This record gives sequence, C-alpha cells and structure tokens, in this order.
Amino acid sequence: MAHDSLIMGRNIQMKVSFTLSAKKLLNEIKEVHGDDLLFHQSGGCCDGSAPMCFPAKEYQVGNSDVKLGEVDGTPFYMNEDQYEKWKHTDLTIDAVKGIGGMFSLDNGTGQRFLTKSEICVVVDNDKKQTN
Repeated sequence: MAHDSLIMGRNIQMKVSFTLSAKKLLNEIKEVHGDDLLFHQSGGCCDGSAPMCFPAKEYQVGNSDVKLGEVDGTPFYMNEDQYEKWKHTDLTIDAVKGIGGMFSLDNGTGQRFLTKSEICVVVDNDKKQTN
C-alpha cells in the first residue's frame, strides 16, 4: 500500500497539476480503457522521466510509492526516493505530440504525457497561439 499524502509522518510538499492538453488526453484514454487508471512518475531507465499511465489493476503500487494527488479522479504516484530529490518543485503534466512510454496508455495516441516543473516554462499546448 502506498503512502497517502504523508512520508514518514511528514506532509507532501510537492503538488502535481495537469494542463488542459493533458486532461484532454487523459479523457481520451479513459474512453478507451475505462476510468480506473493511475499515473506513476517514471524515475528514468527505459522511459526517461515520463509520467506513465496504467490501468490501476495492472500496476502494483508499492510501499515506497507516494501519492502526490489526483487529477480528475486519477491518482498520481512517485517513488519515495525520487520524491526526496524532486520535492522542492511542483510538477505540471502536459500532453505533447510524440510517442508515449512503451508501457504507458498514451503510447499509440500520437501524443505523450510530459512532466514539467516550475523551473521550466510551462506552456499549455492547447493555449498556444498560431501565427
């Protein structure tokens, strides 16, 4: 069972939010795969630092996973070790054109989820003005 808003008795400092683009992609994925999904922030390895979207029944949340919050009823988790390194920045999840993580449900949609932090400029792709 994952930690829920507490790590070793401390409150979670980090916040996670979604852009309108990411919410739209999440809704498209829910139409295909149902509402029982979860996100886990990848820590590197195969899919870099991409937020991964999985059917909740197919991903085992562990004791070292921390629930950072929910977006539209979908929980968002990160490994506790990674949280300790990233806890001083808030995360914004966006959707951009590209190929999703190899096991993530955004793969094959023509879009992928992308994690941005407050130290990066966050631009909602649906709000970009075209020339």
